[in-house]
Amino acid sequence: MKKIAFITGASRGIGRATAIAFAGAGFDIAISARTVTSGDTFDHSVRKADGQPLAGSLNATAAAAEELGAKVLVIGMDLLDSDSVINAAQQVVDHYGRVDVLINNAIYQGADINHTFMELQPETLQRVAQGYLLAPFILTRKLMPTMLEQGEGVVINITSGAGEMDPPFAANKGGWGYGYGAGKAAVSRLSGVLSRELGDQGIQAFTVNPGVTLTETLQATIGDKGVLALSNCSAAPEVPAAVLVWLATDASAKNYQMRTINAQALAIEKAING
Repeated sequence: MKKIAFITGASRGIGRATAIAFAGAGFDIAISARTVTSGDTFDHSVRKADGQPLAGSLNATAAAAEELGAKVLVIGMDLLDSDSVINAAQQVVDHYGRVDVLINNAIYQGADINHTFMELQPETLQRVAQGYLLAPFILTRKLMPTMLEQGEGVVINITSGAGEMDPPFAANKGGWGYGYGAGKAAVSRLSGVLSRELGDQGIQAFTVNPGVTLTETLQATIGDKGVLALSNCSAAPEVPAAVLVWLATDASAKNYQMRTINAQALAIEKAING
């Protein structure tokens, strides 16, 4: 029986690459995001400079994964709606009967996420709390009984340097704001708690910082010149995706718990090819 991986935020970027990587590694997958069909539009989303939605959709990701022989469950899920998150978890369990790997990759990416402190409004922090704190908690908590009943399971939470350190510049000068930093800081704390409390019941949990990754969202955020400037210190989404598969499948990966893993550095260390 194939193992099941559930990847959130899989319509584009790291999530899409991760879904395809797990499909290529022999998993059947469940994928979620708001964008089920290309061109779907939503409030509080990143757009291209001309106002058009970013490329990518769950259906396109599913098609690519199915070409690799994977079965794919497509789930429309909105992080800002707790009922949507609960329903997504239930759909995975109902459809597959198990879940072996959960990748908490999806995040709230509204245009207000990196406002400066004096621009930041409480409404933004409410969305950050829902998207970065409550949604991953609800999803992981909903799926954990199934993992515990199986006697094994892997949870991987995707963080960033913004959750680990202070910004090098002000938010309006190339750094990050309190909203994004606070959200990622919350994400960074989940895996260690899971490892400590549930490790003796077969649960492994990892915190992964993918580093600067050349995604559609990054392109829309910083433009062509910004992408070019970062080209020497960045990686394609396939690099962190390959690292996530390694963490979920390699017996030695358990030794990388209780720390924040730099995906690009680990890929070099272990010769993991994306």
